[in-house]
Amino acid sequence: METEKLENKISYKFKNGNLLKEALTHRSYLNENPKWKVSNNERMEFLGDAVLELATTENLFLNFPNFEEGTLTTYRAALVNYLMMSVVAKDIGLEKYLLLSRGEAKDKGRARDVILANACEALIGAIYLDGGYDAAKKFIDKFIMPKLKEVIEKKLYRDAKSLLQEKTQEEMKVTPIYKTLAETGPDHSKVFTVGVYLKDKLIAEGRGESKQDAEVEAAKKALTELE
Repeated sequence: METEKLENKISYKFKNGNLLKEALTHRSYLNENPKWKVSNNERMEFLGDAVLELATTENLFLNFPNFEEGTLTTYRAALVNYLMMSVVAKDIGLEKYLLLSRGEAKDKGRARDVILANACEALIGAIYLDGGYDAAKKFIDKFIMPKLKEVIEKKLYRDAKSLLQEKTQEEMKVTPIYKTLAETGPDHSKVFTVGVYLKDKLIAEGRGESKQDAEVEAAKKALTELE
């Protein structure tokens, strides 16, 4: 498993390569490769999530002394949610190194973003175990904290549906309407496609495992379309 380019990208060389392998191993891979010598990355993700929250909290607390708790909380939530973490994973090229089953490798959209986000958190956990808190925090400071500028400028700390409604009412005097366009998959694993309309015009579509998720995704895409 060649990971040298990934280590160069993240500016961290693992002393224990098995920790990195574990961070990159999705549970589906073990179903097809039962003799693989490391565990899946779910425990590592659990650890990395805690390290990520602590480091971002520390960074926000120290660098924004005038912000109240509520503001710090919303900024942190926007920095560590699965959408932002999947963006970070793509920034460092993590997708090329993930070990997935053939079926999971074909997944796109939200499912793939969740897998990428989880792997990114697992990577943070692996760095923490291999090099300690300071090493993990360096990764977070380099690849995640710079996203705060985008969070503030694009108001990503705000709910996308609320932002879209404010924008369309202010600029067009129109309230967005959401319509379910499709439902696919079995009852226990449905995927919803929702369209957001301004008057009768379809502006954007979103997909999600619930109608609410699909509406939020549609709203985010609509905001981009209306920029």
